[in-house]
Amino acid sequence: MKLSKISELLDAELNRLDKGQSSATQMLLRLFEAQVQYQRERRVERRIVESKLPERKTLIEFDFEFQPGLDRHQIMELSTMGFVSRRQGVILAGNSGTGKSHIAKALALQGCKHGYRVRYTSAAEMLTALFASLADDSLEQKLKRYLNPDLLVIDELGFDRLEREDARNAALFFKIIDGRYTKRSTVLTTNIDFEQLGHYLGDPLVTTAVVDRMVHHSTVINITGPSWRLEESKQLNQHEKKSKTTTATARKAPVKKKTPAAKRSSAK
Repeated sequence: MKLSKISELLDAELNRLDKGQSSATQMLLRLFEAQVQYQRERRVERRIVESKLPERKTLIEFDFEFQPGLDRHQIMELSTMGFVSRRQGVILAGNSGTGKSHIAKALALQGCKHGYRVRYTSAAEMLTALFASLADDSLEQKLKRYLNPDLLVIDELGFDRLEREDARNAALFFKIIDGRYTKRSTVLTTNIDFEQLGHYLGDPLVTTAVVDRMVHHSTVINITGPSWRLEESKQLNQHEKKSKTTTATARKAPVKKKTPAAKRSSAK
């Protein structure tokens, strides 16, 4: 029956039963609960691996005090995954380094834990894969990768320059957004204004239809705070300067010469 966890715990539980430390009913209950928990954890782990998440971020690690303009209650409400069951979207907009990707990855991880099928991709990676599928006539098959998951996270829209500046990028992106519109949930992060998406995707007209579907039925969160990366770089530079100053001061410190009395004492 492939009850591997029960097999692992059975001898110890039978020993407790033999010593009168447990009843047969209690033993069976513990064994089956352990097996269920083990299978649940394996299922979650499998979903995380299949999601292609590059790293496992959590909201516990997110420093909300660094971004005081961000509504913590709103983000924590999103982490309950209610928006996925309602087939709604989330758009995280703001400058680079403000924590958009962290939140998006944390929501993807939460989705896996809630039993949803999740897929993570960057916008450039997704469009590159779809563009390549046009050459071997595998577009319909590739589209399923991004249309079927309960939750799709499209990260860094506008961050990377696309390999091919082609109007077909907008058409391909439209296929994803329109195919998921009101059917599945999509989390999208971007560091450019919606007005600039037309230039990024190569077709302003199609992009207008894309934005219309993206914004409708979605929670839009603008993060206008400072950059995490700039702050960490600043702290690192300050630490290095302090370390160099301390080392230079130690090197320049004068060496005390021994007095005649000290020399005679040392000789003795």
